[in-house]
Amino acid sequence: MERLYWVRHRCLQLISTDRRRGWYSPPSSLPPKSSLDAQDPLVQRLSGKRRVVVSRCGPHQAEFHNFSKGFQDNSIRTTKYTLISFIPMNLFQQFHRAANLYFLFLVLLNWVPVVEAFQKEITMIPLAVVLTVIAFKDAMEDYRRYRYDKKINNTLTHVYSGKQKRYVERRWAAVSVGDLIRLCCNEIIPADMVLLHSSDPNGVCHIETANLDGETNLKQRQVVRDLPQQGSEFVPENYSSRIECENPNNDLRRFRGFMEHPGKLRVGLHSENLLLRSCTVRNTETVIGIVVYAGHETKAMQNNSGPRYKRSKLECRLNMDVLWCVVLLLLMCLTAAVGHGFWLSGLHNPIFMIPDDTHPALAAFYMFWTMIIVLQVLIPISLYVSIEIVKLGQIYFIQNDLDLYNPVLDTGVQCRALNITEDLGQIQFLFSDKTGTLTENRMLFRCCTVAGTEYPHHENGISLEQYEEQGCGDADHSLTLRSRTSRKSLSCKSLSCNRSSVSLNTLTAESDTHSVHDTLRRHTPGAFSSTMECAVVPDPQLQAKLNTLSLPMCSPLRQEAAEISHILDFFLALTVCNTVVVSSPTQPRHVVQMPMVRTPLRSLEEMKAMFQKLSLPRFPSSPNQNTDTLPNLTKKLFSQGRSASYFPNSSPQTPITTLQSPTIPSGTPSNTPPTPVTPALSSGAWSKNMDDIQKAKDNSAESESDDEDEAEELLYEAESPDEAALVQAAKAYGCTLLGRSPEQVLVAVPGTGPLSISLLHVLPFHSARKRMSVVVRHPLTGEVVIYTKGADNVIMELAEAADDGFSREIMERTQRHLDQYARDGLRTLCVAKKVLEEQEYKAWLKRHEYAETSIENREELLLESAERLETNLTLLGATGIVDRLQEEVPETIEALQEAGIKVWVLTGDKQETAINIAFACKLLRSTDHILMANCDSKETCEARLQELQHEIRQVTKEGTSEDDSSDSVLVIDGRTLDYALQKELQGSFLDLTCCCRSVICCRSTPLQKSQVVRLVRDKLKVMTLAIGDGANDVSMIQMADVGIGISGQEGMQAVMSSDFAISRFKFLRKLILVHGHWCYTRLANMILYFFYKNVMYVNLLFWYQFFCGFSGNTMTNSWVLIFFNLLFTSVPPIIYGVLDKDVSSEMLLEVPDLYKYGQNSQAYLPSTFWLNILDAFYQSLVCFFIPYFAYAGSDIGVFSFGSPINGSALLIILMHQLIESRTVTWIHAALLLFSALFYYAFVLLFNIACVTCNSPTNPYGIETKMMSEPLYYLVCGFTTVLALLPRILFRAFCNAICPSDLVRAQKMERLSAQDYSMSLRQWKEDSKTVLQTHPSEPQCEC
Repeated sequence: MERLYWVRHRCLQLISTDRRRGWYSPPSSLPPKSSLDAQDPLVQRLSGKRRVVVSRCGPHQAEFHNFSKGFQDNSIRTTKYTLISFIPMNLFQQFHRAANLYFLFLVLLNWVPVVEAFQKEITMIPLAVVLTVIAFKDAMEDYRRYRYDKKINNTLTHVYSGKQKRYVERRWAAVSVGDLIRLCCNEIIPADMVLLHSSDPNGVCHIETANLDGETNLKQRQVVRDLPQQGSEFVPENYSSRIECENPNNDLRRFRGFMEHPGKLRVGLHSENLLLRSCTVRNTETVIGIVVYAGHETKAMQNNSGPRYKRSKLECRLNMDVLWCVVLLLLMCLTAAVGHGFWLSGLHNPIFMIPDDTHPALAAFYMFWTMIIVLQVLIPISLYVSIEIVKLGQIYFIQNDLDLYNPVLDTGVQCRALNITEDLGQIQFLFSDKTGTLTENRMLFRCCTVAGTEYPHHENGISLEQYEEQGCGDADHSLTLRSRTSRKSLSCKSLSCNRSSVSLNTLTAESDTHSVHDTLRRHTPGAFSSTMECAVVPDPQLQAKLNTLSLPMCSPLRQEAAEISHILDFFLALTVCNTVVVSSPTQPRHVVQMPMVRTPLRSLEEMKAMFQKLSLPRFPSSPNQNTDTLPNLTKKLFSQGRSASYFPNSSPQTPITTLQSPTIPSGTPSNTPPTPVTPALSSGAWSKNMDDIQKAKDNSAESESDDEDEAEELLYEAESPDEAALVQAAKAYGCTLLGRSPEQVLVAVPGTGPLSISLLHVLPFHSARKRMSVVVRHPLTGEVVIYTKGADNVIMELAEAADDGFSREIMERTQRHLDQYARDGLRTLCVAKKVLEEQEYKAWLKRHEYAETSIENREELLLESAERLETNLTLLGATGIVDRLQEEVPETIEALQEAGIKVWVLTGDKQETAINIAFACKLLRSTDHILMANCDSKETCEARLQELQHEIRQVTKEGTSEDDSSDSVLVIDGRTLDYALQKELQGSFLDLTCCCRSVICCRSTPLQKSQVVRLVRDKLKVMTLAIGDGANDVSMIQMADVGIGISGQEGMQAVMSSDFAISRFKFLRKLILVHGHWCYTRLANMILYFFYKNVMYVNLLFWYQFFCGFSGNTMTNSWVLIFFNLLFTSVPPIIYGVLDKDVSSEMLLEVPDLYKYGQNSQAYLPSTFWLNILDAFYQSLVCFFIPYFAYAGSDIGVFSFGSPINGSALLIILMHQLIESRTVTWIHAALLLFSALFYYAFVLLFNIACVTCNSPTNPYGIETKMMSEPLYYLVCGFTTVLALLPRILFRAFCNAICPSDLVRAQKMERLSAQDYSMSLRQWKEDSKTVLQTHPSEPQCEC
């Protein structure tokens, strides 16, 4: 019945379809994640064109009808066909393939009477079968898309109705641009809409974008600024603003536009104001938005690219050999045509021919086209279909390999590109990211330097080492917030939403496509770290200095005060300069209401004086003192229905409150001193007495009593793991991030307690700037302060050395500490600040607001604005973060290098850090000769490249080292790489890299990564593979021949842009060395076998032409001729291409040298192709002439003569495959037997039942008569043996005299366990000896 509904739907659709919505053709790839770095032209822009959006039910209803005419509705259609268009459109697409056009030409040619060779219907059969099979597959896929579209379009949402004056349920397909939509918690967003209202008092909405980009951490979106109804209940009729924005495009990270309020006030619109289709609302009761893009204009649909299609290297070789087959066909047809012309010229009025006035030359011309039809099977039409089936089988076995399954993430390998599996077996260069690819990307705070003083955190290092030795890292992964069965986010369990969590996966549960979202999991302690890893043991020296903020009044030296100020600003920067979302285990990720703004203090001395005036203890005198712990305080702030300022007497005139926080939250080491108790500061605080403070404490005691036993740890969910690590480190020192809103950040600071910090601007991280900044109003001084953190080389360049020498000394000492951290393999990050004068800030703000409201070139203007602000910074300090290697990374890299793959590491880290990691993962050995390239100009770079090449030659000639040039490793920084990638120096750079065993590119940008991959791929003509885990690796992954994404800690952008996706780097070893080798050898041998059997059988028809006057006649009936290659011999090669194993997986992993067989394309060389063609010619000669001489002088007919020829040909072709197969299972044997039985059953039934099927001839009784004679079986048996004997002898001779590595491996597998171990050890020793004496040849001259 479902199918009938589908037909009815298509009919209705044809009647009412909108012509502007044709069948959907998605874009070719994902958008770039950085427009400045990638500069990908795929971002669809309509420059100079904008759209205006107004509300359907507001005061602009007349304008709405004018504006909305060109907008699409929200219905989607991902199907390619309709019921009527399916046949013509599918045929049109299939005839884009040259082979189909060729056979269509033959069908039409056979309808010409003068060149007709067979019955017209018979010639159509091969083409009809192929087209039908592919059409059926396409129809099933389109039907699945139709069911998906129907489910999505019929999903209900709440849309405001102007007539009914309320929100009504409406199908997604009925939503249009300008509609006001109300969504509740856990509902999926039906269209791209600008956020107008949120139930959150701060105008914040949280969304989960897992259905869109695979990222599971929540994103904050905020209501448009300065809306007239902001802060009150939203009334749709009162909304009268206009939106002007850019036309639809596929850039998920960008949204340009502005909203014009009734007073002509324009407010810039950003991606933070846009709720994207397919995302899910989380942790927010209600949101209201206006639709700006609907249907196929939404960014989600613009990015719905589907599976990736590339052309493999083997397919390019196949196409070339098909052309050679065409040349061979033309030569054979030309020979037959010339022979026919000469034969006719030599005849003089023969009695057996009807007189014809056709000239022999014209007859020869006609015969040329007749022979094209007769010998058509020389071009393997079924080969392309067979290749598609084989690749699907190969993908099935790859995705179901348990060795590549990760039980922690519950995911295996994802094959997103369906037609390049064989390329995995031919990789020559591998380009890898470092962070998150080779390492865990689970950042752990290790040490820091502040104000030029290093704090090594020895106890913290010891605890981390003990934690690693206990092996707790992997076990922690088992904690998740996402249930596999329910697919619900447990983070919303305490939110008062009575709706179940529905995801896009639930709506498409019937789809059999492996979704990347099935692999997403979260850790309960936070986004990236476990509870044990989050615990940072403070350094005693740094803790003591920070505690001076809470000590009794003293007069510190000026330098001490400056150092303490640096320390306080350092931890404030770590706490504030991020986008971390705060939550608790039982409360959702939520934004809190902030206390009243406080009167700023101008110095640390005033802060201490304030403590003295109030006569309040800075620490509780005993543990039993009635206080609020930070977890209890946070729980009060997070609790819904309560204000964050939960104390009485907090009116604007008298907002005095008291917040006490004497202890550090759970999860912090016990030896950390408690946080001091301080009063919250506000205007009018000095006029209040201690009775008000005590009253506030008494009123809070009741609400506090319920929570005394439920002290909860704060959870931090960050977009990057280093942010989470730094916030946890600041928390260990008492600088605790308590909450965040778009305007303010709530922070607990030692000596002051909770502070509300005004957040003026956030300048997010950008790969071009390599830093992020926040502009705040300092809570103690009232000054406008910029806190910046970023790459150390960038921050050090922007830092300004003061004249007093203090800052200069700090920078010099900090640089020494950074170098040491890098040598220790730590990731380094610098922290700086800048104090702005009010006038300077106002001048910058004016230009920044212009950039925010610009539609054209907004990203460039914002980047320029940020760079204008981030100058003359004051360096505060730096951090060292440890990022552990993933398990089995050294073994994997070592195996890949033994397989002949050159491994390059492209990273944004410092040189010292990259070198240290390279040693740890065995990319570098202690005996390697490291070549450093750090240049400041193009001329210096050119000279350095020449110098390094000369250095390699000198080391090789002098023999001063046991190592040769292949053991040199080049380390180059980003600036030098810029020069080396210029056209003039590309040749020198490539010459140098070819002399090196590996290359490490440091401080490289995403654009540089893709440029390096493209340079090596195009100039050296090698097969490249790129692997990464983050958005900065997308351009590199897409540029390589094979792109692999790792589903790691930085979202799923790399996975969604890749051809294959894995969860750990170690899986790359088996994926390449085993599955890559198998896929290549299977497919290469199957293609060669197809060419062989087609040429062998066609030549039988060609040899017959010498005995029939080149007349185009055949010795077999046309049905058997057509079905021979199409049915009788087509199934066994498919199974051969899916299941054959030349060597076991264990042997391929033990001996990576075997991978070079596919790397050098030894299975499918031009010589191999022509040897197979020659063998096919020989076998066809034997198969034709032995029956010819055996039946010479007899009176058998033409079809009787063809019967033993066909039988012998079938046995030869099937036995040939048996010889070539390395694995023979019962499946292989059963299919070979079935093919033989199927042939004989068909010809016997055909001879009995179909007497007139091959008019004018009569095949009745021919096969039964021939099979009843012993000579038939003698001829078939002798012909088969003689035809295959040369191949068997040649194979035996080669395997005995000069066996290949594959043959050696096959022999070893048959040995006993003890002999196997000894042979394997001897093999590895021989390989090392050969490598030392005869290193692998580079791709270019050194």
